Amino acid sequence: MHNQLILIVEDNWEIREMIETYLSREGFRTDYASDGTLGLAHFQMLKPDLVVLDIGLPRQDGFDVLAEIRRRYDTPVIVVTARDDPVDELQGFRLGADDYIIKPFHPGVLVERVKAVLGRYRNRGASRIIRFENLAVDLNAHAAYVNHPTGATEMALTDSEFKLLARMAEFPGRVHRRAELIDACFTESPPLEPTINTHIANLRRKLSNAGAGVCLRSIRGYGYRLDKENG
Repeated sequence: MHNQLILIVEDNWEIREMIETYLSREGFRTDYASDGTLGLAHFQMLKPDLVVLDIGLPRQDGFDVLAEIRRRYDTPVIVVTARDDPVDELQGFRLGADDYIIKPFHPGVLVERVKAVLGRYRNRGASRIIRFENLAVDLNAHAAYVNHPTGATEMALTDSEFKLLARMAEFPGRVHRRAELIDACFTESPPLEPTINTHIANLRRKLSNAGAGVCLRSIRGYGYRLDKENG
């Protein structure tokens, strides 16, 4: 299972459902928006791993959406459009599209293009996001977000808290020894165990206050585990 989140910005519901069906079969999670303005709003709220973007959209043109995404983010974008003019294709790549697919297309081909683009981004060390419940940890941006129905809220974490959270979010449900966390997260200046206990206590409080849907459990005499809040 891939578990990556794909945002589909497409106003044709038949094409959108077809894309969703094929991506879901391959283990991808999906969300959608039916116009450009909603697409940008969903992008800001969900911070997806990849965007499948139509060009001829209501309210806001797909090229405008692509340009807006590229102003701040390196998220991969695959343009899927009926515009087969080479000038439009060139414009898409100039604005930063990672691929350009012309309708009609076989959905299986789109799925393979999605896998290929995501693979290229992984190989070049592009944005890597760990997701667990409402939590999204962006390793490259060094930021953690909590997703709510109203949008994503960034958590105010210290550098030490972020490192601990990123380590445990990568392996949810696994118990981490204190010594292991110190070795993995504090390679330059290892803290004393009481110090790491303080970091964990602060991180536990911040996760609870932010409504992340996860909790840090203390395993007596061993270490800590990141779990679902009601797990």
